[in-house]
Amino acid sequence: MKLLLTSAGIKNASIHTALVNLLGKPIAECSALCIPTGIYALRNGPIMAYQFIAGQEPRCPMCELGWKSLGVLELTALPSLSKDLWVPLVEQTDVLLVNGGDPLYLAYWMRQSGLADLLPSLNGVYVGLSAGSMIMTPNVGQHFVEWTPPTGGDEALGVVDFSIFPHLDHEMLPYNTLAHAERWATSIGHAAYAIDDETALQVVDGRVDVISEGKWKHFMP
Repeated sequence: MKLLLTSAGIKNASIHTALVNLLGKPIAECSALCIPTGIYALRNGPIMAYQFIAGQEPRCPMCELGWKSLGVLELTALPSLSKDLWVPLVEQTDVLLVNGGDPLYLAYWMRQSGLADLLPSLNGVYVGLSAGSMIMTPNVGQHFVEWTPPTGGDEALGVVDFSIFPHLDHEMLPYNTLAHAERWATSIGHAAYAIDDETALQVVDGRVDVISEGKWKHFMP
């Protein structure tokens, strides 16, 4: 898949342009599936899940962009269903819109659902929002561990070879400072990016491009 890993969705014109370029056609001609699963592990998760699906979260635009069609792919439901009911739809969909929430909870259900195994073979675009971006990395770092998977640890899916510290310098997240990001990066042990809500990382065929109208920093091990 082509990846657009964001901190807060399609937040500005630069990220919007990058998305359209990855899709190769206007948003109004594209089918989308949104994945709300990660948000359920947070307080008021069901309310925030509805806001995401309904396109009522203007601070993190994803579902409200004017897609030709929009469906909901709930990962926790998939293990109990025949793959014939959902895999063909995922394979035909232009873009997956993956909500934020708890990254380890989301990564767990990506694996349990079977979607994680399917991702490398898909030709569409993957758009992550916060935790939806973080799960594509090797690990999230102890700074972001809240929900604990049965196996413990902080491992994510490892689709890319760097980690992500989102919401840099966010006014509602006092610990998401550059100083904290630097300490987090030291503990990660491999390449990493700290990105604010006006920044996204585009990954195509292993090449990483920073799309930003804000602040970001690349950390090398």
